[in-house]
Amino acid sequence: MNPDTPAQQPHGGLYPAVSPFKTGMLPVGDGHEIYWEMCGNPDGAPAVFLHGGPGGSCQPDHRRLFDPAHYRIILFDQRGSGRSRPKASIENNTTAHLVADMELLRRHLQVESWLILGGSWGAALALAYAETFPAQTSAIVLRGTFSARQEEVDWLYKFGASALFPEEWQKFIGAVPQDERGDLVAAYHRRLMDPDIEVQRAAARTWCAWESALLTMKPRTIRSFAPTPGELALARIEAHYFANGSFLRDGQLLDNATRLSGIPGIAVQGRYDVITPARTAHELCAIWRDCKLDIVPDAGHATSEPGIIASLVQATNYFRQS
Repeated sequence: MNPDTPAQQPHGGLYPAVSPFKTGMLPVGDGHEIYWEMCGNPDGAPAVFLHGGPGGSCQPDHRRLFDPAHYRIILFDQRGSGRSRPKASIENNTTAHLVADMELLRRHLQVESWLILGGSWGAALALAYAETFPAQTSAIVLRGTFSARQEEVDWLYKFGASALFPEEWQKFIGAVPQDERGDLVAAYHRRLMDPDIEVQRAAARTWCAWESALLTMKPRTIRSFAPTPGELALARIEAHYFANGSFLRDGQLLDNATRLSGIPGIAVQGRYDVITPARTAHELCAIWRDCKLDIVPDAGHATSEPGIIASLVQATNYFRQS
């Protein structure tokens, strides 16, 4: 593709569907292999997408946030997630491992520096990587900024979101005995690590239903059947991270945000995001002065919301031209 000729893009929407021109499995140590793929322009500006969770996975529509005529688009599934192996593994799975995996992948693909786009947990990982390897980070686009502070986890699993969705909260806490409700992350973590797979599945079903209920500004249908293997991985790995402080010192990512000086960024934030409320993005941009805060007035947390899509594509297009 000619990098000077943008691909056709629907107004305010995603770029057309594109297939990978190369895929692979990269051994990263500790028995883990991560799935990666590249699409778009093989000679284009490198851009890497970081999925959420932790424990989520990359999806075909994530490729479509970038102009495939300009970018060499890199997607990968983090340890234990998606197509990476072993599935749902929490062994040797920490933030430091994920940052090291990204750097190994960058060198494996012979990328000098890359634009990073990360949402939710992917935003936290983007910050952790860029604060460790600023010279290898050309620009950052965040969606639903999450810095993994305990107060942000408590908002979701202790107070805050529960006041906005009390009926869904009752379902979430109802699966746990009264005497364990003081620390729901710990209670679910115990169940998601239980040797009985049926106990894991029951906990994963309720964990994912709570999160799913909060994703979008407009309500959506929540599935009630058994979780898929991907949802089980999501619940297990999220609980593993959140029960362990995301393997970061509390406040670390905001405290180290001065290391991002000189790296341009855009933080796309849904005004009505109740999973990662706007305060964290606002606080980050007050420290990282090279980052512009883009509040989407009619959106929640999900990447799939029209206003979020439009702002993310606008952001990647901005860096395409810069």
